[in-house]
Amino acid sequence: MGLDISYEAVAAEAYAHINSAGVGMGIGIQCDIATPTLVKHGSEKLKELFVRPTISGEKVACLGVSEVGGGSDVAALRTTARREGDEWVINGGKMWTTNGAQADWMCLLANTSNGDVHRNKSLFCLPMDTPGVAVHRVIEKMGMHASDTAEITFEDARIPYDYLIGEEGKGFTYQMQTFQNERIYIAAGTIAAMDRCMAATIEYTSQRKAFGKSILDNQYVHYKLAEFQTELECVRALYYKCIDDFIAGEDITPLATMLKLKSARLARQITDGCLQFWGGMGYTDDVLISKMHRDLRLMSIGGGADEVMLSILCKYMGISPDMR
Repeated sequence: MGLDISYEAVAAEAYAHINSAGVGMGIGIQCDIATPTLVKHGSEKLKELFVRPTISGEKVACLGVSEVGGGSDVAALRTTARREGDEWVINGGKMWTTNGAQADWMCLLANTSNGDVHRNKSLFCLPMDTPGVAVHRVIEKMGMHASDTAEITFEDARIPYDYLIGEEGKGFTYQMQTFQNERIYIAAGTIAAMDRCMAATIEYTSQRKAFGKSILDNQYVHYKLAEFQTELECVRALYYKCIDDFIAGEDITPLATMLKLKSARLARQITDGCLQFWGGMGYTDDVLISKMHRDLRLMSIGGGADEVMLSILCKYMGISPDMR
């Protein structure tokens, strides 16, 4: 449709108004993380086979990047795709695969040669009903209960040669580019969820009475909420700048990385701080704030842990030890 990333961001904000963050996460994988590279670099055949039915909702997509022992270290992945005639033979496994238990196909990143770890990887469309592909287990998580997460294994799984997305050896680069979309998408939903968390907490604390006055009337409480709102607006400004710069065609890697880092950390502070103001009710499953507390905790882990974001920023700043 030729729409820019601002439409994706608005959709992510809307999904945050569903009382289960796992729904937005599943949709995000489907529309904004597993498919963009295929849309940009895939053949017309692959677009017809995989993009069109994914957009229409006939097929569910997942992304196969993280592996056992190497969640955020994409360069270190060990899954291989070896060419044999007109086929690729895939061996290995993927971990933390959102939508993995129900997906019809996977956007798979695998090693297709030896050598430089940033130039030996390629992306593929892998039908999940391919012989040799198995859902090893569905992972039980602390939050995001509406979103399935699976460990997937590959044992001599064969796919046609032309299921390769774009050029061989460009997979790592393609995936890094898509991660910028993902960081904006994650931040969009996280910011909107923090807005809801703040609004719900202000409403609750204004009505809940203790020691003859509302909880909100305590100076510490309303000062802390004002502080949270200030930080939230700063993150929102960075979020809007990332969108504007992305649309303008600029490299937003440093800013998107900062956005992912700061929005995730602020979500931890706001959900934990607000939950405290709910008292005992905040520790029950009866209220939304406890669900937000567990669901949004993922934001500092999924899509690149905080520590990985810091490592990327240090490299851009030229202060990483391996650059000095």
